[in-house]
Amino acid sequence: MSVANGRHILAMPGPTNIPDRVLQAMMRPAEELASRTIIDLTESILADLKRVFRTTGETFVYAANGHGGWEAALTNVLSRGDKVLVLASGRFAIGWGEMAAFMGADVEVLPGSWRAAIDPAAVEARLRADDGHAIKAVLMVQIDTASGVVNDVPAVRRAIDAAGHPALFMVDGVASVGCMPFEMDAWGVDVAMSASQKGLMTSPGLAFVAANAKAIAAHQTATMKTLYWDWSFRMNTLAYMKHCGTAPEHLLFGLRAALDMIFEEGLEAVWERHRLLAGATHAAVARWAEGQAVTFNITDPLQRAPSVTPILVQGVESSVITDFARDIGGVSLGLGIGDLSGKAFRIAHMGHVNAPMVLGTLGVVEMALQAKGIPHGSGGVDAAVAYLGAATA
Repeated sequence: MSVANGRHILAMPGPTNIPDRVLQAMMRPAEELASRTIIDLTESILADLKRVFRTTGETFVYAANGHGGWEAALTNVLSRGDKVLVLASGRFAIGWGEMAAFMGADVEVLPGSWRAAIDPAAVEARLRADDGHAIKAVLMVQIDTASGVVNDVPAVRRAIDAAGHPALFMVDGVASVGCMPFEMDAWGVDVAMSASQKGLMTSPGLAFVAANAKAIAAHQTATMKTLYWDWSFRMNTLAYMKHCGTAPEHLLFGLRAALDMIFEEGLEAVWERHRLLAGATHAAVARWAEGQAVTFNITDPLQRAPSVTPILVQGVESSVITDFARDIGGVSLGLGIGDLSGKAFRIAHMGHVNAPMVLGTLGVVEMALQAKGIPHGSGGVDAAVAYLGAATA
């Protein structure tokens, strides 16, 4: 017997739940592409993306997913043959590096762990060894949605500076921007990118890139450039050129509503909400882990992401839990991917999410553990409630 009838909850790390207000904003007729409405919409979004990234640099919006954002970032600052250092901490920095290699870069991966954050000391040591400054860019993710790790962006910046290295510092913020502190200028990030479907609560299909003056200078001599992604083309004063053609109007209308919601709540308050809901999730998982069949993928609590929690499963296929949650409980959990494929499931707590949604998701997971006879410590939901009760008292 299923109890899934009702509004389905997405507890997977993208796409995430879209607010009704965002959906309603997209339900409108198309506008003429050079209308005052579309011009003002574009300008307001480019300006507010600076507020989200915390930068005074240039921002760009693309009709693309996060992988398109990766390509937009790379092609604008690199030349074919440039050496790129990729800081591994799961799946997604590796994927970004694979894209760079396909585009003609010379890619080196600094090995990392699927269960821990990037080691800044290892970054510094590798860059110190690069006497000739052959490495032109350092690529990393702030949160890897496959491993669930949160990397220390300012610590990596300090490592680059300690090595005295001039490489561009490029950061993927797809699963972190809008979910936790991201301070592009204060942290010395040269190029940052993100996408619409996670913390920014909008339908998939928009990618964002932010670039500081150092990145814009590198752009002037880059030879990987192609017209669709090109920053110079998009910085033209003609409105349609900011989209390289027709704007993705309805996605922009939705994003405008999502950004309004974020600023009405307050960006710092959004970050705190994510921190608290992650803490509640972690409290539940810690209790379940007492049964020794499920456990955290990331061992250090300080390195666990505030937007997604991958949970390792022993003695049973993880699909037993995810299928039950979807079909019986009405909740879509994330599957394990990469090295965790078939070995884990993921609980996302990002974007348009609140305490009832997270507690409900945790309740469905606990119901699955019980229904399927998977050993687990009881009272995971109680632990989550207790955490939130204490944190919000």
